[in-house]
Amino acid sequence: MTKILGIETSCDETGIAIYDEQKGIIAHQLYSQVAMHGEYGGVVPELASRDHVRKIIPLVDASLKEANITPEQLSAVAYTQGPGLIGALLVGATIGQSLAYAWQLPSIGIHHLEGHLLAPMLEGEKPEYPFLALLVSGGHTLLVSVKALGDYEIIGESIDDAAGEAFDKTAKIMGLDYPGGPILAKLAEKGQDQTMRFPRPMTDRPGLDFSFSGLKTFAANKIAASDGSEQSKADIAKAFQDAVVDTLAIKCKRALKQTGATSLVVAGGVSANISLREKLAKLMRDIGGKAYYPRHEYCTDNGAMIAYAGYCHFKQGEILKPNKYPVKVYPRWPLSEAFS
Repeated sequence: MTKILGIETSCDETGIAIYDEQKGIIAHQLYSQVAMHGEYGGVVPELASRDHVRKIIPLVDASLKEANITPEQLSAVAYTQGPGLIGALLVGATIGQSLAYAWQLPSIGIHHLEGHLLAPMLEGEKPEYPFLALLVSGGHTLLVSVKALGDYEIIGESIDDAAGEAFDKTAKIMGLDYPGGPILAKLAEKGQDQTMRFPRPMTDRPGLDFSFSGLKTFAANKIAASDGSEQSKADIAKAFQDAVVDTLAIKCKRALKQTGATSLVVAGGVSANISLREKLAKLMRDIGGKAYYPRHEYCTDNGAMIAYAGYCHFKQGEILKPNKYPVKVYPRWPLSEAFS
């Protein structure tokens, strides 16, 4: 029975998981570096790489123990090949290929964004191809027309800050702790000022691209002009979040009409945002479609999504022999170029 070990080390989470063809995820280990990077207000690449080196093998051992299997029972090793921080990627790729070589298994390099895109497939109720996907995180905001595994067409993307990046930067301007995006979203729940309205960028013109940099600047000006009270911060947080969520929903509605899709996959770190989930769920109900999300633990970077993506490509016979190819990673790797 096919079992795939997945390794995710693209940024500041060390994620290891094992996917079983019959049982689904049978092991899921994750170590977050948030506390370490919080001291610096953001991810320090060198520290991230070193911490992956320290944590990755113990987490592999813990995953095998959790799944109650030995390496001999694995079918392949999948690892994140890009995009991401080059040092962090090299740790996962080197360990992944080394383990595959030692265990005489094939290894599979996975595109990080494809992992996010396929994460909802790990749930009991999953979408069927074709579907529209909104990948929304700290580094990416993409609308993708998904026709089949490996057949992805980007039809909309951010021309500057990604949505998650705008959340984090706005939170930092407000003086919130790192990582600020989830804290800002929590603060927005206390917002009361119904008259405060932020612009919905690039929704007054045709097209599916996004721009959140100006929205961040608009928020900064509001923050500077406010009285600095907690209620003012909450009102600004709510107005900012409403603007981001509305913008994403408007562009999704356009993309659904353009593609004719009736299924919407929402994945990436920002897909955990409750307000966004509620807005897009209503949008899909209104048009007679359905929205699909990964569970919260699979929204941020994790090994489960890499293990599952590795399984999908393994079943298609797409494998990399570690003894024949050098270790290669791609810090900048557009999804549109990964399968061309």
